[in-house]
Amino acid sequence: MGKLSTHVLDITQGKPGAGVRVALYAVRGNEKILLKNAVTNGDGRCDAPLLQGDELQAGRYELVFGAGDYFAAQGVEAPTPRFIDDVVIAFGIADPAQNYHVPLVVSPWAYSTYRGS
Repeated sequence: MGKLSTHVLDITQGKPGAGVRVALYAVRGNEKILLKNAVTNGDGRCDAPLLQGDELQAGRYELVFGAGDYFAAQGVEAPTPRFIDDVVIAFGIADPAQNYHVPLVVSPWAYSTYRGS
């Protein structure tokens, strides 16, 4: 069975993003259903997969990362409102038997993601 995981990389400091709030939502039409809240550990990862086994279903999902709060806690000065605040990554799971790793590479001014394994 597959699993869904994530991690955060802080490219301004060249280190894992520890202590980043992560929320996972299932998107069903116009409705968003909160499935899980987590906080990244010292390695910038969640301690366990966000979804695995029978929990992992085909469909649309969103990961919401509290990047702005993370950078504020790091002492990074930012304008008000923040340019990068909550980062929303909308993605789909087509085959729940596969592993889906959705990392966030982030700075106060930019972010990117990719599908890992």
